[in-house]
Amino acid sequence: MQVSEMAENLIGSEIIKLAGEINDMIAKGSKIYNFTIGDFDPKIFPIPAELEDEIIKAYKNKQTNYPAANGIADLRKSICHFLTRTLQLDYHPDEILVTSGARPAIYAAYVTLLNRGDRVLYPVPSWNNNHYCHLVGAIGMPVETKPENHFMPTAEELRPYISDASLISLCSPLNPTGTSFSLESLDAICRMVLHENRKRKEQNRKPLYLLYDQIYAALTYGDTVHVNPVSLQPELRDVTVFIDGLSKSFAATGVRVGWTFGHTSIIEKMKAILSHIGAWSPKAEQVAVSKYLLMDTPVDRYLHDFKASISLRLNGFYKGLMDLKQEGFSVDAIAPQSAIYLTVRLNLLNKKKPNGERLTSNSSVNEYILQEAGLAIVPFYAFGSDKESNWYRLSVGTSHVQDITESIQSLRNALSKLTD
Repeated sequence: MQVSEMAENLIGSEIIKLAGEINDMIAKGSKIYNFTIGDFDPKIFPIPAELEDEIIKAYKNKQTNYPAANGIADLRKSICHFLTRTLQLDYHPDEILVTSGARPAIYAAYVTLLNRGDRVLYPVPSWNNNHYCHLVGAIGMPVETKPENHFMPTAEELRPYISDASLISLCSPLNPTGTSFSLESLDAICRMVLHENRKRKEQNRKPLYLLYDQIYAALTYGDTVHVNPVSLQPELRDVTVFIDGLSKSFAATGVRVGWTFGHTSIIEKMKAILSHIGAWSPKAEQVAVSKYLLMDTPVDRYLHDFKASISLRLNGFYKGLMDLKQEGFSVDAIAPQSAIYLTVRLNLLNKKKPNGERLTSNSSVNEYILQEAGLAIVPFYAFGSDKESNWYRLSVGTSHVQDITESIQSLRNALSKLTD
């Protein structure tokens, strides 16, 4: 069948493909520690009880018709309250657009801000920027980041490409690394964007826009503090589009309530685009979230307990990997900072398996760890990094506490079988 050039050349999700293979193995009886998916097991991490109650009430109250195209007014007001209280971001309800999770908002931002052939500057590893570029006919300019910077991009790395870019797409806390911008690092990027836009204004050129995905903003640990461009440099307010929502911070990926906010002229265009697609969050869920976000004490209590549970797992896996490193195995990890991910390194190329075969590629390393240790994690090349990268994402959203000790021991056993 002949289809569009865009559809014909669209690359499927590497993560979904991997998840399918793992599910097949599990269905056939294999013991797999599945740390691939950026989602939550609701039996381990349920949504807030108060939110669940409000969703049920909304359905019983027959809140099942179309919502407003930009989200019901009460929800947009509640989002403004939540943003002001938790992030000190002062936005008006007319600057908020409610979407069915974060993905439609990202897509709408790309469509609104970019013409075919425009260039998008983004770091790798990062989530899905290459696919959004393909969907809208933009040209991606991926910049490989470094482990010594915790895989967060720096102004110095982005600067050589800034003059050709129409959009910079950033995410913090970052999927897949679970790391975050420091204030100093993000501020340097912000100042660079400001300088570029002052030049463009003099040249009567379209400004450089900034897409800032902070869907994991509430999930920071230890000394990590979430920072954002507009709080650091208020002058960026007119060119910054935020991506945010309930999905990750409240384990509510299936509730499908996301939001984006920015300058009203941009938000209005995004609303018009999504009104044709119908990518609205369900009415009942919107009504429920509008009430829940005003419950300051339950919200804070849930986030405190949720973060403690996630942090327990992230730090448990980190300690286990550091123990393996101390034992002389070729593994490493970056200490947990944020989100639900741990950045793991498996430096196993050219190691010899018990049958004498060598691990000659990262795909062979992945296969060995999956088959021999039953450990399923996602390679960074699934997020745009170089195929030679030996770094991985480990997600804890579906893990039980007992999985930590068991999976680390299973990995230890598998590593012990390898020789030089």
